[in-house]
Amino acid sequence: MARILIVEDEALNRDMIARRLGWEGFAVILASDGQQALSLALAEQPDLILMDLGLPLINGWEATRQLKAMPATRSIPIIALSAYVLSNDRMRALDAGCDEYETKPIEFGRLLRKMRLLLPLDREVNGKQA
Repeated sequence: MARILIVEDEALNRDMIARRLGWEGFAVILASDGQQALSLALAEQPDLILMDLGLPLINGWEATRQLKAMPATRSIPIIALSAYVLSNDRMRALDAGCDEYETKPIEFGRLLRKMRLLLPLDREVNGKQA
């Protein structure tokens, strides 16, 4: 079962994403700020991170830069989740080290396709390759 770290400061959004991914067969780890995201990514070694960009303590851009700079976490794929929709916002997230970018409100079919492209092939979700 693929393990997903959801980094989202808004409790309702965090809960909605977690529930939806749980229904899809993913194991979910939750963080509400960038500092917690760094700690949990190191401790839990998730298969993929969904990173909100507008976070307290350490924003998502900086948390991503730090994760990609550490040997223990640099290979974990990160998908930015953001209400920022300008093209330079997408570029800024990719420049920080995000592997993909998804705008809010989240379109789950599209997000799941992006996730499955980035997840290691040996992980299974609901009996299917992740």
